[in-house]
Amino acid sequence: MSRDTLPRVYIIAEAGVNHNGNIDLALKMIDAAVGAGVDGVKFQTFNVEQLVAATAAKASYQKMAGQADETQGEMLAKLAISESDHQRLKTHCQEQNIEFLSTPFDCGSLDFLIKQLGLEKIKLSSGAITHGPLLLAAGQSGANIILSTGLSNLGEVEQALMILAYGLSNSSLPPSLKGFSQAYATPESQQALQDKVTLLHCTTQYPAPMKDINLRAMDILHKAFALDVGFSDHSLGISAPLAAVARGARVIEKHFTMDKTMTGPDHKASLNVDELKEMVKGIREVELALGVAKKFSTNSENENRSVVRSSLTALTDIAKGAVFTDENLGVKRPGMGISPVNYWSWLGCRARRDFVKDEAIE
Repeated sequence: MSRDTLPRVYIIAEAGVNHNGNIDLALKMIDAAVGAGVDGVKFQTFNVEQLVAATAAKASYQKMAGQADETQGEMLAKLAISESDHQRLKTHCQEQNIEFLSTPFDCGSLDFLIKQLGLEKIKLSSGAITHGPLLLAAGQSGANIILSTGLSNLGEVEQALMILAYGLSNSSLPPSLKGFSQAYATPESQQALQDKVTLLHCTTQYPAPMKDINLRAMDILHKAFALDVGFSDHSLGISAPLAAVARGARVIEKHFTMDKTMTGPDHKASLNVDELKEMVKGIREVELALGVAKKFSTNSENENRSVVRSSLTALTDIAKGAVFTDENLGVKRPGMGISPVNYWSWLGCRARRDFVKDEAIE
C-alpha cells in the first residue's frame, strides 16, 4: 500500500496522571491538547487496591519525583480520579471535538471504560503484556486496542497477541495457553488482530535514554506480526517521535504537562504545552515530506528544469555541413533544447544549418 493511501499519524497527548488528581487541571490539559492539534488526549484509569499490593515500592524515578518513603499505592491514591470525573473529562473532550482515551490497569477499570463510558478504543500499557486476565477482557470487549510493548521481547508480545486473539474470537472453550495458541493460528483471528490491534514500540524508562530508544524495533514488530505499529515515547524532546514517523509509525504517544516543575512521577519526562505543539507541527511536516512511494518531478521543481539542466550547444561557430566534434559540440545551460544524453549520437553528424557560438543545437 502506498503512503498516500494511509491515514495520517494518530497523535495521542498523554495526560496520564500529570493532573495530580485535580479535575480542574485535567480539564485544562484537555484544552491545551486541543490547542496543540493532537487527535486524542489520554488519561489513566485504575483501582489502587486492584493494581498494587500494599507493600509495593515505587520505581526509582518515582522516588526522585516525590516522597521517597511512600509506597506506590500511596502515591497512586493521590493521582486517581473518580468515575464521575472521568465522565466530566469525556464530556469535555466531546465538546472540544477531541477523542477521550484512557489506559485501564485492572479489569474493573476496563469494564468501566467500555461499558459505562462507552469507549471504542483503549490503550494498554507495557505492563499489560503479561497481564493475562486484562488482555483477555480487552479482547472480549471488542474495542480497538493500542498495546505498548516496553520491557518485552517478541515472544512475550506474541503471547499477548495470542490472548487478545482468543478474546476477539469469542471462543467458548475455557481459557488456556493451548487455547490461546489455537485461536491465534486461525485466519479469522489474525484478521481480527489486524483490524483491532496496533502495537507501540516503547522504552519503559522515565526519561528514556536515546541510546535505548531503538526505533528499528518498530520494523521488527511490523515484520513479525503484520500489524500497524507506532511509538510511545518517554525520551526528552521531540527528536525520537519525529524519527519514528519517518520510519512508518502510525500512532505517536507522548506525555505532556502544564508545568514540568510540579511534583509528580511523570512531569519531568513530559513535554510542556509549547513543546507538544512543536511535536505536532513537526509530525505533520514529516508526513508531508514523506510523500508517496513514487519518484517523479513535482510541480514546484518543474519551473527550475530549464535552469539546472543543459542542452547540446555549439562551442564555436559551426558552418552548415560541418561535422560535429568534441571541439565544437558541448553541453551548456539552459535545458530548453536537445538533451545532452544524446551527445554521442550527434558526434560525426553534419550541421543542417549554421550555428553561432552558444546557440542550442536543433
